[in-house]
Order: sequence, then C-alpha cells, then structure tokens
Amino acid sequence: MRILKAVEGSALWLLQDNLSAVNNLRREDALAGIDPDRLIFAERMSLADHLARHKYDDLFLDTLPYNAYTTTSDALWAGLPVLTVAGKSFASRVSASLLSAVGLSELVMLNQSEFESYAIALAHDPHKLDAVKEKLLQNRPSQPLFDTLVFTKNLEAAYEKMYAIYQDWLPPEMIEI
Repeated sequence: MRILKAVEGSALWLLQDNLSAVNNLRREDALAGIDPDRLIFAERMSLADHLARHKYDDLFLDTLPYNAYTTTSDALWAGLPVLTVAGKSFASRVSASLLSAVGLSELVMLNQSEFESYAIALAHDPHKLDAVKEKLLQNRPSQPLFDTLVFTKNLEAAYEKMYAIYQDWLPPEMIEI
C-alpha cells in the first residue's frame, strides 16, 4: 500500500484465486485511501498466455517471507525484472538466488525498507527501470540461470564427484563445480 501511495497511477497485479481474498484486499485498499481499482486481479490461464501478459508489467514485487520460486523464474524468463528481499530462511532466499544466477543481484534488497524505497525509485525513474529490463534481456541467454546445457554438465559432474567420494568410502564433503 505504501508503494501504491507513493507511485501515482501505479497498480498492483495479483492472482485471482479466491473471491473472499479479492474482496478483503479491495476493502483494505479503500481503507488505506487507495482506489480499489488499482488492484488488478488476473485469472489463471495457460502458461504461454500467462508469460505473454508479463510484457504489460514493469516490475515484479516479490513476497516475504515466502518467495515466488517458479513465478520468479517465469517472470525473469519473460523479461520482467523481479525485486526481492533476501530473508533468513531458504524459502525467503530463492528469488535472491535466481536473480544472482541471472546477473541481477542489484535487485536483491536487505530489508523491507530498502525494498519499498527501490521499488518507488524505479517507478519514478523509467530510464533506470528500462536499463534494468535491458540488462535482464542481455543477461538471460548468457548467465547460468537459463543455461540448461551448462547446468546439466555441472549437475552430471557433481553426481560423478559424489559417486567417486562414495566409491572411495570417504565422508560427505562440500563439492564445488
């Protein structure tokens, strides 16, 4: 709500999966002094159609304490930058790992305050947001996140190393590939 208040004309797009949640969120929006029509609820659709509609978005705001996981991957694949906070648990650090693997660590914030400030800054600076989008498009084919060939080779190498350790009756150890 603070981001919506700070960015005139912005909207928040959410999944429409539960009518009670939709009504509750719209009511809370109105109570916060924000036009409930600035909440856009999208219905479920095929993956291809879902990814295609990402081109109409500017920035994906990730959730805490449980990150978006597959949805973050989908957004990045579709060219939509994701802004996240690196939490303290595995479930709250997945998007940070994905952003790192696509070369966009600058979109990983340390806390909620930084998250809100950076989201507002990007919304008020379209050139900076465009630069982030361009960097994502440039990085997508060259960074490890979507390089399945390198991922497969590294995974196979890790399996071979694990098996060699097992065959030699050695205790488990950290493996870096």
